[in-house]
Amino acid sequence: MTDSTDINHSKRASGKRLAVFSLLFVALTAAGLYAVYHLFAERTLTFDTRLIAPGTLLSVAGLLLVYFISDGLRLYFTLRALGHRLPLPAMVRLVFINLFFSNITPMATGGGFAQIWFLSHHGVPIGRATAATTIRTILAVLFIFSLTPVFLLTLKPLDGNSITGDIGTALAVLIVLYLGFFLVLLLRTRWLIGPLARLLRAARRLHLISEPRHRRWQFKARREMLRLSRSFGDYLRGAPVFVWLSILFTAVFLLSLFSFPALLMHSLDYSVDYVMSVGLLVVTTFVMYFSPTPGASGISEGVFGSFFRDILSGNHLILVIVCWRLLTIYLGMIIGLVVLQKELVANRRRAG
Repeated sequence: MTDSTDINHSKRASGKRLAVFSLLFVALTAAGLYAVYHLFAERTLTFDTRLIAPGTLLSVAGLLLVYFISDGLRLYFTLRALGHRLPLPAMVRLVFINLFFSNITPMATGGGFAQIWFLSHHGVPIGRATAATTIRTILAVLFIFSLTPVFLLTLKPLDGNSITGDIGTALAVLIVLYLGFFLVLLLRTRWLIGPLARLLRAARRLHLISEPRHRRWQFKARREMLRLSRSFGDYLRGAPVFVWLSILFTAVFLLSLFSFPALLMHSLDYSVDYVMSVGLLVVTTFVMYFSPTPGASGISEGVFGSFFRDILSGNHLILVIVCWRLLTIYLGMIIGLVVLQKELVANRRRAG
C-alpha cells in the first residue's frame, strides 16, 4: 500500500512540476519576444505570406525531415557502437520525447533522464543508456564549443555586441567547467561513486528513504556507475563504421539545426551570407547551453534578436524568431507530448 501511495504521490508531484515548467516556458518566451519587439524590432511586426509559399513550405519540410532523422540516427549509431540496437520506430518516439523534456526542464536536464528512462524500458541497461546519451551530448558539445570561439572572433555582426563581450570574458571558464565535468564522466567515472554513496547515506539519515531501499539503491548505483565506466571504452572499441556514423549524423543534425534561419531569410528574399547565419546560430546555441530557463526560453529569443537585428528589418525580426523556434522547438515539443502520453499508456498496459 505504501509503495502504491508513494508512486501516486510522485506522479502528482511530477505532473505539477511539468505544469509549472510549461507555464514558465510560455511566460519567459513571451517576455523574450516582447523584449526583442521593444528593443530590436522597432515595435513592428508584419506577417509575410512568402513564408507559407509552396516552395518555402516544401523546403522547410525537407529540412525538418533531415533535422529529425539525423537527431535519431546520431543516438541510434551511438547505441550500435555500444552493442545495442533499438527498432527505428522506437528511436523516432525517443527523438520527440527528448525534445519535449529537454525543452520543458531547466538546462535540458530532463532530456537525458527521459532518454535513459525510455531506453531502460526497451532493454538497455541504465549504465549503457547513460553512456549513450552522454556520448551523444559530448559529440554535439565538441562541435559547438570548438566553433564558437572562431565565430566570436571572425563574425562582423558580433563586433561590439555587449552580449558577446560578456561571453568572451566567461568563455574559457564555461568551456573548462563543462568539458571538465564530461571528462570526469568519461575517464574517471569511479570518482563519482563516492559522492553518490554519501548522497544516498545522507538521504537515509534524513529518513527520505528506507534502509532496504538505501541498500538496494546503493548496490544499483555502484553497478550502473561501473557499467557506465566500461561503456565509454566499449564505444571507442565499437565497430568503427558505427562510431563514425554517430559523428557524421551529429554534424548533419547540427548543420540542419543551424540552417533554419538562413532558409527563412532566403524565403523572405534577403541576401543571405550562409556562413554568417550559421555562425550566429552556433554562438546563440552556445549561450542556450548555459541558460537556466526551460528550453532557454526568453534567453534564446533575446540573443537571436540581438545578433540578427542588423540583418533583418524590424517587421521581420519577430516573425523569423517565432518561425525558427516553432520549427526547431515548439513543433517537436507538441509531438513529444503526444508521443509521451501514448508511451505512458502503453507502459501501464504492459505493467497491468
